[in-house]
Amino acid sequence: DRGCDRWNLMKNVLSNNLAIATSRKFPRTKNFSSLVSNCISDIHLSSDQTYLFPLYLYPDEGERGFLDEDTKEKVPNIAGEIFEKLQNAYGQKPTPEQILYYIYAVFYSNIYREKYAEFLKIDFPRVPFAADYEIFVRMAEYGEKLVGLHLLKSPLLDKPVAQFHGGGDNNRIEKVKYDSEQERIYINGDKYFAKVPQDVWEYYIGGYQVLRKYLKDRKGREMDDAPKYCRIITALAKTVAIQKEIDEIYPDVEKELIQFKKA
Repeated sequence: DRGCDRWNLMKNVLSNNLAIATSRKFPRTKNFSSLVSNCISDIHLSSDQTYLFPLYLYPDEGERGFLDEDTKEKVPNIAGEIFEKLQNAYGQKPTPEQILYYIYAVFYSNIYREKYAEFLKIDFPRVPFAADYEIFVRMAEYGEKLVGLHLLKSPLLDKPVAQFHGGGDNNRIEKVKYDSEQERIYINGDKYFAKVPQDVWEYYIGGYQVLRKYLKDRKGREMDDAPKYCRIITALAKTVAIQKEIDEIYPDVEKELIQFKKA
């Protein structure tokens, strides 16, 4: 519903919370994207100007004790009309978390991104809410999986799809190269990450090719976090798979929509 200024951002995001990060518009050179965050994030996280929309808001208590979560009563950062409309349509009131997960799944639909590509270049993304409760729940379940993956907390990451291989003691990130035939990401002449499909290697969030940028930003340093990088590869691979599943049901989302007042 509402974004946050710098102070409110610190107050609301450093507390136990989730936030959707997105932008008001995406230049033609960048792809629409959205990320979930549980901490303060860089202003260029998803595009040139990233806005964080926290799930909950905490009361303004000034600087003293603003991290003391136990003394605060958080309120959902979701307009009352949304709860009312959803409850009327579904016969029950969704939780704030379900609404966030649903929105996140919608934002990861390739059909949604392609259909509204021109609009997403000029304004904040709009959310179509399915009138069918079962569709809402299924989308929210996919969104919850994506949130776990993108925060690197999902149990789906416990068995990484990628592996770090190579001989010798040189773990320095020197020259990054992707071998599409062998599905390998080389960090130097000897060491590489295996079992990385090309669509995962080429996966973009906003204007950034995720796996390339991670290594590029660490060029000249030791690869001392190979297990984490394998988890990131796995998170992207699982994301690609879930996006395909979302797109299988997304047409049903827009068959019948809940109508809201125009802003």
